[in-house]
Amino acid sequence: MLPVEHNDPINEKILAISEDKIEGFMREPFQEIADRVGVAADVVMARIAAMLRAGTIRRVRQTLLATNLADGGLVAWKVPEANIDAAFDFMFQCDPFSGHVVLRSTDTLTAGSDYKLWTTVKVPHGFSLEEHCRLLAAKTGAERFRIMPAKGIFTLGVGHVRRKTIEPGSRAESPAKIIEVRAVELNEREWKVLLALKREFAAEEIRPTPWASRAREAGVSLEEFYCVAEELNARKIIGRFSTFLEHVKPSAGGVRVTRFNALFHWAVPPGREIEAGGEIGRHHILTHCYWREGGPEFRNVNIMAVTHGTDKTRLLEHKAAMDAHLAAKSVPVSYTNVFWGGRSEIKPSEISPMLYRKWLSEMSRKRRDATAR
Repeated sequence: MLPVEHNDPINEKILAISEDKIEGFMREPFQEIADRVGVAADVVMARIAAMLRAGTIRRVRQTLLATNLADGGLVAWKVPEANIDAAFDFMFQCDPFSGHVVLRSTDTLTAGSDYKLWTTVKVPHGFSLEEHCRLLAAKTGAERFRIMPAKGIFTLGVGHVRRKTIEPGSRAESPAKIIEVRAVELNEREWKVLLALKREFAAEEIRPTPWASRAREAGVSLEEFYCVAEELNARKIIGRFSTFLEHVKPSAGGVRVTRFNALFHWAVPPGREIEAGGEIGRHHILTHCYWREGGPEFRNVNIMAVTHGTDKTRLLEHKAAMDAHLAAKSVPVSYTNVFWGGRSEIKPSEISPMLYRKWLSEMSRKRRDATAR
């Protein structure tokens, strides 16, 4: 039987590449991983499939830069304590357009600490993110919500295995470049390829030429599938080919990849968001770094970053190193805070206009049925 824990030496080598180092679209992604790791492709595929079956890897998929395909944002929800678990369950189980669903807390009572439920939400272009959140609030009993769209992206990756040994203050030689958020329109053929492209891989699909079955699913030849995918890649719609570890829950063997999930907040002067985001986003420990406007509910924070680790004190040391770096670069910070993640579920957000129309119709039908009763 193949080892399935993330800390097996060969699995560690594979995951250090497969988590977040395969950028863009690759015709043979598993061969690409093998070439970079220096391990035979059949070994790589067998190991990834075994970890996926065991739940060590929770999904294998081609990611998208969905901020360009849908209107989305990080949403903080103020929900009565009695409703919060039911609200969490609804967001995770009943809304395919909510991705990350996390309960967060702060070490002290502070601005926004009564917003305990946090989600990422995306709706396809042409639909209203505000109306979607109003619908969710009505379904869950949320009293208020704050939508925080990404105005710019500085860091977007995973790499939990690779980040386990990073020292506080470790950073790139130059500031992170901002990725602008801009709307991209797709035609029907491109949507068919994209929806087939982004679907998660089952363990039996982890094999050479993995896109052949997806091309049949999209109703195009393999070569046409490749061409469309490569065009989408050139238009900055494709993210990474990634193996996502189950980093919140322990594996079947009781091994955890991480224990703590920290959302860091900084408020920097208006006009200096790109500079501050670049300086924060260059730190290697971060998995995400965004320019988002928190508004008065969160004391006007405008840079947010996420990191994960097994030791809370160590994560605070990373945060202190970032604070010191901002000070060294003469970037003023009027306010900063840390929101710690608790209960968490993660799933890819749907972005298809067709699926959104279907979901809205189903929600309307349920509402009519409930009213009739």
